[in-house]
Amino acid sequence: MEVAGPWTEVFGGSERTDVSDGAEALTLAPLVDDSPSVRRSQPILITSNRGKRVESFSSSVPSIIPNPFPELCSPSKSPTLISSLPPTSSAKHLLKVYGEDRHSRSVWVSPGATAREVCHTLVQTAHCSDQENWALLELHPTLGLERCLEDHEVVLEVQATWSLKGDTRLVFCKNYAKYEFFRKPVLFFPESMISDSADVSKGMTSSELIQNLLRSGTCPEIQGFLQVKESSRKSWKKVYFFLRRSGLYCSTKGSSKEPRHLQYVADLEDLNVYTVVNSRKLYGAPADFTFCIKPSRNPVRAQDLKILCAESEQTRTCWTSAFRLFKYGKQLQCNYQLSKSSPRILEGKNQTEGKSKSEDSLVAMDFSGKTGGRVIQNPTEAENAEREEGQAWRRREALRCSLPNLNPGARPSSIHRSQPWFHGGVSRKEAQRLIEKQGLVDGMFLVRDSQQHAQCFVLSLCFQLKTKHYLMIPFEDGGRKYFTMDDGLTLFIDLLQLVEFHQINRGILPVCLKHPCVCVAL
Repeated sequence: MEVAGPWTEVFGGSERTDVSDGAEALTLAPLVDDSPSVRRSQPILITSNRGKRVESFSSSVPSIIPNPFPELCSPSKSPTLISSLPPTSSAKHLLKVYGEDRHSRSVWVSPGATAREVCHTLVQTAHCSDQENWALLELHPTLGLERCLEDHEVVLEVQATWSLKGDTRLVFCKNYAKYEFFRKPVLFFPESMISDSADVSKGMTSSELIQNLLRSGTCPEIQGFLQVKESSRKSWKKVYFFLRRSGLYCSTKGSSKEPRHLQYVADLEDLNVYTVVNSRKLYGAPADFTFCIKPSRNPVRAQDLKILCAESEQTRTCWTSAFRLFKYGKQLQCNYQLSKSSPRILEGKNQTEGKSKSEDSLVAMDFSGKTGGRVIQNPTEAENAEREEGQAWRRREALRCSLPNLNPGARPSSIHRSQPWFHGGVSRKEAQRLIEKQGLVDGMFLVRDSQQHAQCFVLSLCFQLKTKHYLMIPFEDGGRKYFTMDDGLTLFIDLLQLVEFHQINRGILPVCLKHPCVCVAL
């Protein structure tokens, strides 16, 4: 192709001009451009064309890259990969929860999952027998602190306040005393601890005042002496404290309530209350009834703890319950009402949806007549027949064990070891700790081996916020071995019969056996 006229070629900043007569002229471009100089220390504006080029480049790349090995990596052909994949929602988080046997279970939870929702998930995952009185326990083993999370607390927000290097964990356990102060407020708030300034309604007794305040989700002002650990010292000092809606105060002069003698200690909105375990060994506490308060948004550090010690378990429970009521107020009342209604709904749902095909095919039969068996249609009659059959089995078992020619080795004397309320050779102190951990409610009990008397057992029972211990001794009558707690007046062939009897009858106990203290395993 021929070009008419002059043409120009550019070679790295130079110009080469060809003229029509064959003469060649080479013009060198200047080394420095005539445009104003650019200061290298100033930022250079980048136009938006670059972003457009990036978009055009990314649009040319296929959005889905085909799988080169579908027969090996396809989720539809690999059940192992399916079980290890997270849920489809990317907002789910993996939460690790421990059981009381120190085994853990991981569950996927949403960012806003509350403690109640996590407990419900664990109940369904672990196939727990009941739906009621479950809780998440925040445990700090090194510092000896533990706290039961409220039902409305967001679990991941609580977990975000933990130290990354700590050993803090969540424990799935029973807690029967979470809302016990709503049922028996007079027991939890004694008249001696109610502040005089709380009696705003004239003519009302202390018990009526407590009932009225708890019904509205509030709490009366609490006062009393507490032992407080002095900072940077091992000594403890007895101080008079006041717990009001505005915060926690202490008196600098005895039990004086004058404003000039009150010193502000903490704000209730920004603190959590923990029970201290093994406080005598860890902090040199004068008693075991120790609790502490700390800022809720900060990681748990020993220097941030305000450690307090009460004179009794009732006093400690009163203070910790008052802290919870002042902090959450009406929310605890809503949680309590929801806890009473939700287990029944869940239980009814499980009974209708959770039955297997084999259970649906079973019917209650009555074979007492001479004409053969009949189907029991009435549900109440079916329950009574089931109860009578269980009692008849116990009578047949007692008769079999009382036969004189029975080999003693064949007697089911160790049947109690398979029961959830039997805890083996735990110590007296450990038994009290287990009962306190699952709730100081009337009727909470466990059975353990006696450490002081051979072949004897101990029944540890909670009554009025105190743990009582009853010795169960072997007793021989007519060459046969029984167990008794009243020096032989009432005899039982084994511990299982003894527990079943006292679940219906008080006997010598102050209250019937209601809630077995069980070890929760995940």
